[in-house]
Amino acid sequence: MEKPADTPQAVTRRRWLVGGVAAAATATGATLAWMQRRGRADPDPNAPLWDMRFDTLGAQKLTMRQFAGRPLLLNFWATWCPPCIEEFPLLDAFYRQNSANGWQVVGLAVDQAPAVEKFLRQNPVQFSIALAGIQGIELSRSLGNLAGGLPFTVAFNAKAQPMQRKMGRLSEQDLQTWAAMH
Repeated sequence: MEKPADTPQAVTRRRWLVGGVAAAATATGATLAWMQRRGRADPDPNAPLWDMRFDTLGAQKLTMRQFAGRPLLLNFWATWCPPCIEEFPLLDAFYRQNSANGWQVVGLAVDQAPAVEKFLRQNPVQFSIALAGIQGIELSRSLGNLAGGLPFTVAFNAKAQPMQRKMGRLSEQDLQTWAAMH
């Protein structure tokens, strides 16, 4: 059985229908986007970071808000990550050399407390260390670490805005360049 040929009026109606559906979808998307932006002049994607609190090895809480207002190097690391371990002396030296200039360093361990405790007994550092656990990977992703790899470091300026990000082991040159940007 043969299908009857479309009449010119049927083709025209179908084009109008498809065009109308497309216009309605576009209008709906634009309206939803406008409604989400309304009331938020300039949303800060890093705002949730500054409201976070993390456990420390001393059973105290490290509040990220306490680091706002001065430049911050935020480093995600783990004891089982060789490049993380290799860059630890650099991070500690950076902190010791630049803390007088306002720089702060926080190491967020994506690890278990016993492993971090054992590591820090053998490799003490002067900068702040907190436990982010596996949730630290998601936090690092929200800060630009799309691959979720370690180590990952973000340098924030005094206005709590990210200046630089690096996935992988830091070099002395990275740290010198970042310190000069603040």
